[in-house]
Amino acid sequence: MKITFTDTAKSEIVGFLIDEGGKLPEAAEALDKESGGLLSEARTAGRFTGKEGQQAFVVLPKGASAKRALLVGAGKPKGRNDRSLERIGGTIFKAQGNSGFKSLCLYVDDADTAARIALGVKLAAYRFDDYRTKLKDEDKPSLNAVSLVTGDTKAARSAFKPLSAGADGTYLARDLVNMPPNDLYPGSYAEKIETLAEHGLEIEILGEKDLKKLGMNSMLGVGQGSVKESKLAIMRWNGGKKGDAPVALVGKGVCFDTGGISLKPGAGMEDMRGDMGGSAAVVGAMLALATRKAKANVVGLVGLVENMPDGDAIRPGDILKSASGQTIEVQNTDAEGRLVLCDVLWYTQETYKPTAIVDLATLTGAIVIGLGHHHAGLFTNDDGLADALTSAGLAEGERVWRLPLGPEYDRQLKSKFADMRNIGGRAAGSITAAQFLKRFIQDGQTWAHLDIAGVAWVEGEKAPTDPSWASGFGPRLLDRWIADNYES
Repeated sequence: MKITFTDTAKSEIVGFLIDEGGKLPEAAEALDKESGGLLSEARTAGRFTGKEGQQAFVVLPKGASAKRALLVGAGKPKGRNDRSLERIGGTIFKAQGNSGFKSLCLYVDDADTAARIALGVKLAAYRFDDYRTKLKDEDKPSLNAVSLVTGDTKAARSAFKPLSAGADGTYLARDLVNMPPNDLYPGSYAEKIETLAEHGLEIEILGEKDLKKLGMNSMLGVGQGSVKESKLAIMRWNGGKKGDAPVALVGKGVCFDTGGISLKPGAGMEDMRGDMGGSAAVVGAMLALATRKAKANVVGLVGLVENMPDGDAIRPGDILKSASGQTIEVQNTDAEGRLVLCDVLWYTQETYKPTAIVDLATLTGAIVIGLGHHHAGLFTNDDGLADALTSAGLAEGERVWRLPLGPEYDRQLKSKFADMRNIGGRAAGSITAAQFLKRFIQDGQTWAHLDIAGVAWVEGEKAPTDPSWASGFGPRLLDRWIADNYES
């Protein structure tokens, strides 16, 4: 999808925003006159009121400056915000993407408004057709160029640049989560991450020999039932001052999760291709930061494993010694994400001494029960970090909701045989999972955990800006958080 900002309209479809209950905009008057009042008729006829999401499609007479005119409901000005503008852009693409026309322009007065609508178009235009071999032409989008006609094109381009970078990160995250596990496994995933070096990221991949030397036996335990070698992928963006401690992003990358010996039910297990959604968020965020040349030092680490029920897989009752030296009694091999994250979190602190760590994981089904598919669960040891992540999530439409931590939950992790067990029982499952991770956070380290199991992929009806099974949740939130808090 080619998105441009221009001061002149030239396309097959020309669109105009109309406030709810409002009149035709001045920009539409010439075309309305040229068409003999067809736009005015479409404005007043039928049920078009200008309500957000409404559209009226007008066939223009031969000789007109465009083939079609589009009236787009912009809703009430008082209720308009970034989310509604993105929805407007997404709705336009959803309705006109398969119209048979290739180009569309939309008149937008304000540069920031134009940028947000353009973002909505870009997010809505995402497709994942890599594995389709019989897709008919009529099922493929025809619309491949959208231009926003605005008075200040320079300001619009400037406003859109960071938004577009965030969308690039979302695209990558969606691609990764959507990929089938026979093509996206730890080794191939690491190879994909290595290609990001062309964007200026420094990439390092650690294999199982390296992980054994580092004592990362908890992470290795998860992967030992798979024939696929586990990997730790490290991405560094050095856009800040030399020597400044980085911000750290950590992601769970379980490329496929059968549950291991504690095997999951067969129905719906195919969705476990997405159990690496936390890692996808981190990889997408690192691309976004590199694309917009963020003025911050950031390190992203993703633990890449496959959890399989092989004869060599870990068993319930096994005790693992983590990189921190703490021992973990495995009571359920399907509580594997925390076993990966605890070692990666420890390595991150020991190696990089970050100013703050945010980890992301599709960690618990319990978070879906608690928050549904509209918020990620937020757990943190720092109120300021909680506020910053909440603010960034609201700004970019990737919302988080804070849940508690505390010693009363920590007691649920007591083990008869080791320093802790890896599950805390049915009660407060998401909280005890976060409490487990907190045991590997060093004193004084600012840290937050985002449980994104309810938002990484969503079935059923969704916003037009979220057209894929994989939502790509995370890159925009993380990018905005870093931009607002770690860049001058």
